[in-house]
Amino acid sequence: MDRNGVILLVEDNADDEQLTLRALKKNSIANQVVVARDGAEAVDYLFGQCGTPNTGVLPDVILLDLKLPKIDGLEVLRRLRENERTAHLPVVVLTSSNEEHDLVQSYRLGANSYIRKPVDFGQFTETVRQLGLYWLALNEPCPTS
Repeated sequence: MDRNGVILLVEDNADDEQLTLRALKKNSIANQVVVARDGAEAVDYLFGQCGTPNTGVLPDVILLDLKLPKIDGLEVLRRLRENERTAHLPVVVLTSSNEEHDLVQSYRLGANSYIRKPVDFGQFTETVRQLGLYWLALNEPCPTS
């Protein structure tokens, strides 16, 4: 499934981070995973320190939690979609939130998918397998300039 691209995992919960990394490994998804542990780290990774453009490689897909310290996931998503360079990056909201407001706002702000984290490890592993298959193998990404 590897396109040699990067997965940006934006997750503040250490247990959920480890669970996601284990599920990726179990499903032979060998892409490099960059972890941002709060919204500010995600913004810095994508846009550089203090908002200066990041000229590095953009991720193939972003797995974005919503309930984050410093800058919440909805604000990270809003900033992504406002920037021409990141506007078309695939963003999968991967969250434990079951609030309808979060679901509606995520799609209004341009999320490509909204997935509630399954509690069961087997179900979570299968969810990550399907995410990897779709976003890293089947999906044709938007060309970047």
